[in-house]
Amino acid sequence: MSSSPAELVKEKLDIVDVLKGYLTLTPAGKNWKARCPFHNEKTPSFMVSPERQTWHCFGCALGGDLFSFVMRHENIEFGEALKILAEKAGVELKRLNPTEYKFMGLLYDLQTAAKEFFVQQLKQSEPAQAYLKERGLSKETIEEFEIGWAPNASDALTVHFMKGGYNPADLIRAGLVFKTERGMQLDRFRGRIMFPIHNHLGKVVGFTGRILPKLDTGTSGKYVNSPETPIFNKSKLLYGFWKAKNNIRETGNVFLVEGQTDMLLSWQAGVKYAVASSGTALTQDHLRMLRRLTERIVVSFDTDEAGLAAGERAIELAEANDFEVKVATFAPAKDPAEAAQADPQKFLAAVSEAKPAPEFYFAKYLDGVEVKPLERAFLIRLRAVLAKLAGIGSPIVQGHWLKELAKRTGIEEKLLIEEIGKLNMKKSEPAAYEVLPVPDRKDFNRWELLSQELLSAAVAQNDFGLVGEAEAYLTSACREIFLILKSGARTALDPELDERINLIVLRSADLNLEELKEVKEYLYREFLRERRRLLTQTVKQAEAAGDEAALESALKEFGNLPVI
Repeated sequence: MSSSPAELVKEKLDIVDVLKGYLTLTPAGKNWKARCPFHNEKTPSFMVSPERQTWHCFGCALGGDLFSFVMRHENIEFGEALKILAEKAGVELKRLNPTEYKFMGLLYDLQTAAKEFFVQQLKQSEPAQAYLKERGLSKETIEEFEIGWAPNASDALTVHFMKGGYNPADLIRAGLVFKTERGMQLDRFRGRIMFPIHNHLGKVVGFTGRILPKLDTGTSGKYVNSPETPIFNKSKLLYGFWKAKNNIRETGNVFLVEGQTDMLLSWQAGVKYAVASSGTALTQDHLRMLRRLTERIVVSFDTDEAGLAAGERAIELAEANDFEVKVATFAPAKDPAEAAQADPQKFLAAVSEAKPAPEFYFAKYLDGVEVKPLERAFLIRLRAVLAKLAGIGSPIVQGHWLKELAKRTGIEEKLLIEEIGKLNMKKSEPAAYEVLPVPDRKDFNRWELLSQELLSAAVAQNDFGLVGEAEAYLTSACREIFLILKSGARTALDPELDERINLIVLRSADLNLEELKEVKEYLYREFLRERRRLLTQTVKQAEAAGDEAALESALKEFGNLPVI
């Protein structure tokens, strides 16, 4: 008999049989394939392996076992997934030893214990307290949101837990500690202000750590998040939601910002319905959670290019899902946190006077621009606005804003409608609660995905020196993108490159040194595999053509390639 109920369930259930209840699976050799339920795609890239009892999507790079699929598809935690699958398998959990399925409880306990440790350490760190005071956070806010401090030591938390008798392996599984290639166990968070992340029930499930500026050497990310665990999935969590949910329900509004400090200072200034999509772009899971409480969203993101791009994506996704979206701006402040700290009353007024999203687009693309329909420059701006309006879920609301655009530009409404119809939209209009308006990754192979992941890490840390010698191993498209991003730009003239840039910027995530090294190693292996494949083709072509020089050159390079 298996040593755990989860393993017993896996023994009794076949992943293909279970997933057939969720997806339309078709045979693909020894495997099965389907359209991925977690991102919008036309060509199936979701593969299920009966042999390994796993699933993986080559479009969005998600994957896992039976439990991870049910957890993600049903938006539930491990314990609930275990109950569902145990019932399917005919396994009665109550007859098993309770200690066998308490791991979820252990994870919660470890996160709570870590939070308490960080809170105590903050009380002993004057530099960390001074930084929080400088950012404008009050003692009451710090205590209410249980902000802490991770000492600038390699194993402070590890030693603390060891004294408490915890198992080192559990600390790694909880994402609080990681193991180096040499087998050393190091704290994941060191020298950082710690923001505990709570689930909707108020339980601590993970952390975001912000490096103290004076300790920032540029060798690690400014922000580091807990890795995903059975209780932590940042694409399903909004920072501050557990505190704000009642106020969201009561006011019928939610104020969506980008980072923890934005959320905290908004709350402190009096916007008690603020939440942050920290560490990830806005997702369908976030919107599903908010939809239970409100249909109105006020959006505000940082004013740099990455922040504005993320803000516009959030607006588009929310409007496509039939939310009423408004935009709050705080110029000349660079973000909501700075505005709230500088003048709380002015900040409150800006939030309450937020403009409907279409008015924000009118101002961004058309303010100060002379209406000249025959000029290409004006037409590009107008089409940018029309593309935004095309994504509005309600035809009635869309029609209203087309009328407003006609008044603003003096262009007949029927012509604007015709122009929308003729726009070469690469994506069909998103259906509520079903698709993410981000570029489809179905055609990206592992080499491309790893190249994008490395560039995303560089964007997150705003340090393109992190790419280093690995630039030579990027795909040709990502090498072009690297030069664009390195120059400070965030867009490209080539639409295909522009889509990739959007993916890279919006999915940017910090990687620690070990994770960065691992991505580079995998990238190098994929580069070698691709080079071997191309050389094999060259050899075949040279043999067929009788080109001895080309054949000899290809064989020589092939022989010099490292073995992987």
